[in-house]
Amino acid sequence: QVQLVESGGGLVQAGGSLRLSCAASGRTSNNFAMGWFRQAPGRGREFVAAFSWTINRTYYADSVKGRFTISRDNAKNTVYLQMNNLKPEDTAVYYCAADTRPDYRDHKTYAYWGQGTQVTVSS
Repeated sequence: QVQLVESGGGLVQAGGSLRLSCAASGRTSNNFAMGWFRQAPGRGREFVAAFSWTINRTYYADSVKGRFTISRDNAKNTVYLQMNNLKPEDTAVYYCAADTRPDYRDHKTYAYWGQGTQVTVSS
């Protein structure tokens, strides 16, 4: 089993920044891919960003490219999502996910999920 715990959400004005953290524990390894997804009220779960540990490659949704950055700290078993120039449409619950070989952009292919952290961007 893998446990994921997100933190770092909050309320921020448009144009501001937040950094989300996802701490992983349990049966973690560098073979896991880590992803960030978000879900706004009344909408489905949306891909935001993902990181492949095995091939050291990142993936981003077009809507966040150039504003969000996914990164990792191996020593802390933690993945981060740095979010800059936030917009009201970024408001959602953000979830961290992990799996060994997911389809990076498809939330249905991730087995492990955190509890989510709320991000609210005011205009």
